[in-house]
Amino acid sequence: MSTPELGLPMAVAALDLPARVRIYEVGARDGLQNEKATVPTEVKAEFVRRLADSGLTTIEATSFVHPKWVPQLADAEQLFPLVSDLGRSSGVHLPVLVPNERGLDRALALGARHVALFASATESFAKANLNRTVDESLAMFEPVVFRAKADKVHVRSYISMCFGDPWEGPVPIHQVVRVCKALMDMGCDELSLGDTIGVATPGHVQNLLAELNEEGVPTSVLGVHFHDTYGQALANTLAALQHGVTTVDASAGGLGGCPYAKSATGNLATEDLVWMLQGLGIDSGVDLARLTATSVWMAERLGRPSPSRTVKALSHKE
Repeated sequence: MSTPELGLPMAVAALDLPARVRIYEVGARDGLQNEKATVPTEVKAEFVRRLADSGLTTIEATSFVHPKWVPQLADAEQLFPLVSDLGRSSGVHLPVLVPNERGLDRALALGARHVALFASATESFAKANLNRTVDESLAMFEPVVFRAKADKVHVRSYISMCFGDPWEGPVPIHQVVRVCKALMDMGCDELSLGDTIGVATPGHVQNLLAELNEEGVPTSVLGVHFHDTYGQALANTLAALQHGVTTVDASAGGLGGCPYAKSATGNLATEDLVWMLQGLGIDSGVDLARLTATSVWMAERLGRPSPSRTVKALSHKE
């Protein structure tokens, strides 16, 4: 018998935490983009549908980056039409990653209403990921945001390397704040603070959030995106929740990494996040049993077990 059937985890609310958290599911895009073996388009579409069936309402579907940079997601034009009805029938948001105006054109042509950019807080990662300086990349994003907002499309921006960089080491908080403010000034609706190589710790998280607030970036527009390289993702998430953050990025089964930062291991597993939220009495709208079954299903197709501890515990058979 699985632990949820026994009424576990027992919900014990902590003080001053949000009543509800929106999980921004990245497994179908960030989770799969670094897979070496090509995942069939039909499997990706079924993965998105199963994620939606588990109660997730924001599922990043794919990326309109040039196929030569992320071959795994070269089928974006074929995939998006296979899942776009979820937005109409179930109210599921299906954001897609766009790197530039060409990517935006491709996304809009298929009816995407939520797009995401990927910025960098450091020069080294901007060069590796975008082949531009930080300021050059911000200049590239400006017309993308302008056109998207003119078309009433929701715009999120990821900011990578907010807590540490594999080439530069520690990243000064003021450096991250500068990039965040520039993106907000452009008109981005939402920012996701990325711990791309998983080096953040809770005090660092809370200090960055506080500094952003002091500089005029409200907590309400902030999400957090933690990698679990050093086992800190849940601790860092709790620190963000204590500050009032209500959007948390996670990847079903803990899939994912970053092709441009080799020290970036898997994302925070959605199941591990949901287990913690349930124990804190925080609503996420997610059916943990269905989500676990989905991650087990995808792990079978990838030919390896899920790294999520919660998936392992709940799918264990005596």
